Amino acid sequence: MPAEDNLHKAPEHVAIIMDGNGRWATARGRPRLFGHQAGARRVSEIVEACPDLGVRYLTIFAFSTENWKRTQAEVSGLMTLFRRYILKEAQRLLAKRVRVRFIGDRDRLDRKLVKLMDDLEALTADNDDVHLTIALNYGGRDEVTRATLRLAREVAAGRLDPDDVDAETLGRFLDTHTLPDPDLVIRTSGEARISNFLLWQSAYSEYEFVDTLWPDFTAEKFAEVLAGFGKRERRYGAVLG
Repeated sequence: MPAEDNLHKAPEHVAIIMDGNGRWATARGRPRLFGHQAGARRVSEIVEACPDLGVRYLTIFAFSTENWKRTQAEVSGLMTLFRRYILKEAQRLLAKRVRVRFIGDRDRLDRKLVKLMDDLEALTADNDDVHLTIALNYGGRDEVTRATLRLAREVAAGRLDPDDVDAETLGRFLDTHTLPDPDLVIRTSGEARISNFLLWQSAYSEYEFVDTLWPDFTAEKFAEVLAGFGKRERRYGAVLG
């Protein structure tokens, strides 16, 4: 698509690194989990805003492969929060025509949580208004490693010719193989790094680093960021004439 055709166009797929929950809570003299609870409520608001803003795919970074390094109390609290979010939001997501997918390595997660994840994916499988992807126990390097292992097994089994392997082939083994690549990646809280999020998929994504902490990232602020995206020229390596 020519760069000029992308001007004033809303991003179809937005990915968000939801950062700043802990600092938001600490600034209020509350425990970090209080911030994560506020952040979960903000997710619901952003998801609901997507249709009016022209966003069809939303991918959020909920828990990274590195987040296991946090205190046991915080990790346990987050896992409880994830379970509660699924139970509380399932019917609302269904009614709002939101399809939910989870990406990441599920092997380390509690079996009861995985069952809830599976059930929510099945419940919302026919929805098509908004596609919400939740990255849970996810890391970009881990995803590519797991994809490469699956690809290697296909080659070893004789089901895939190694001479046919290219970037498109590897992409079919990624967790996100059913999704388009993100047009825009947003990180809240003022940090300017990508933290191992969607490394393969964001090769040509636009990035926006905003100072707002995630619990304060309202639908109005989201709309402002999207408006800024519409003014960018996406060249995909080409040179404008």
